[in-house]
Amino acid sequence: MITVHTIAQLRAAVARARLEGKRIGFVPTMGNLHSGHVALVTTATHHADFIVASIFVNPLQFGPNEDLDKYPRTLPADQDKLLWAGCNLLFAPGVEQMYPDGMAAQTIVSVPRVSEGLCGASRPGHFDGVATVVSKLFNMVQPDVAVFGQKDYQQLAVIRAVVRDLNQPIEIIGEPTVRAANGLALSSRNGYLSEAELAVAPILYQTLVKVAEAIRQGERNYPALLATHSESIRAAGLLPEYLEIRHALDLRPVTAEDRDLVILVAAVLGKTRLIDNLHLDLDASVRD
Repeated sequence: MITVHTIAQLRAAVARARLEGKRIGFVPTMGNLHSGHVALVTTATHHADFIVASIFVNPLQFGPNEDLDKYPRTLPADQDKLLWAGCNLLFAPGVEQMYPDGMAAQTIVSVPRVSEGLCGASRPGHFDGVATVVSKLFNMVQPDVAVFGQKDYQQLAVIRAVVRDLNQPIEIIGEPTVRAANGLALSSRNGYLSEAELAVAPILYQTLVKVAEAIRQGERNYPALLATHSESIRAAGLLPEYLEIRHALDLRPVTAEDRDLVILVAAVLGKTRLIDNLHLDLDASVRD
């Protein structure tokens, strides 16, 4: 695996791979990689011949009171994980490469509807930052296929909308959430949790499973169901931000007649914001 830091180096390496007839796979990340990221790269190797990963902590998607400055930067360890997973090229640009004229002058990609509500409600501008940086990276790499984790379900929906609406010829693959043995979704931000908080955090996934089971058993009073389980989250010591049921395809509000659902949750534990989701297809089986 080689590591490059400039757009020119990236494009030259990808061009060489294309001349060799290789299909290009892409996995964008913000680094501090864990087993979930490794799974993304592994999946990419099943769909492409030359795998590009990026590590860029994108300031455009962080709010003024969020954790940009303390977000972990672990490049040497990340390089080892990517090499082991089968990555061929790591693109690790600086801010000046991504935003040479500064972020204030940057053209912004904004996705209506799907970016509204849920995480978009508490993190204004976040998904504009995500859609913009991913669009830039897609234009730099020009991949045939890109892989994203389903843990960030709304983010995945936003990226799918960008690709569809801007007619980008990229196949988007959603990788199922990788979990610890206790059900906790793997996340770079789990590193902020204390030992005691790590013992409490799995309540989020447990709650999703309970909500899904109630729906499978015929419960359709969604407001009452969500209110009950939001209170359970609060009682466990977390501050719930949202617990919602949406349509799995486009995150629109659901009715009792909808069959393809996603249950989404966000809560703060200590000083750490956690998110999770569970896909529930009532015509099939629970999957996440």
